[in-house]
Amino acid sequence: LFVLCAYTPLPNLLSHRTEMPAPLEPAEAIVVLAGSVNAYGVLSESSLRRTLHGILLYRQGFAPRLVFSGPANKQGIVEAEVRAAMARQLGIAPTAILTEIRVHTTREEAARLASLLQPMGVHTILLVTDPEHMVRAQPLFALVGFTVHPAPVDELSQADGSRTRLQLTREVVQEFLARLYYRLAGYL
Repeated sequence: LFVLCAYTPLPNLLSHRTEMPAPLEPAEAIVVLAGSVNAYGVLSESSLRRTLHGILLYRQGFAPRLVFSGPANKQGIVEAEVRAAMARQLGIAPTAILTEIRVHTTREEAARLASLLQPMGVHTILLVTDPEHMVRAQPLFALVGFTVHPAPVDELSQADGSRTRLQLTREVVQEFLARLYYRLAGYL
C-alpha cells in the first residue's frame, strides 16, 4: 500500500474522485474554513492557501464580505485573527472582514456561521476549502440554510513526488473517514 501511494498516480486518481466542479459565482459573503495555526502563529500550508484564495476572490469582487473561521490553538493564538490580520495587511478593509473563533469541526463552522451571517441577510456564500473537504462541507452549509457555491483551493491535486503523494493520500483517507463518521452520526 505504501509503494502504491508513494510511487504511483493512485493518490491523484483518488483525489480527483472527491473533487467537485467549481464555477465561481457572485455571493453575499466568502466563507474561508479553518485549517490550523502552529504554536508560533504561523498558518499551516492548507490554511494559508485557503486564506489567500479567499482574499483573491474578495479582491476580484465576488462578495462584499470576507469571513474567516478558526479557533485558538493551545498557546491561545487564534487562527481566524491571524488570517484577518493578513487580509488587512493585504489591503482588505477591516469593515469587510468577519471572524468566527468558537469552532472546532466543520459542523460547528456551518452552525456558527449561519447564526452569524443569516441575521445579516447573508444566504448565498462562496465556500473556500480544500477540494477533498468540499464534498463534506458543502452539504453541511446547505443543511443550515445557505446557498453554497464551492470555491475550492487547488492544493495537491497533482502530487508529483513520493512525499506529496503520501500527503495527498493522508488527506484523502482522512476526509473519507470524516465523511463516513458524519454519515454514521446522521450529520449528512
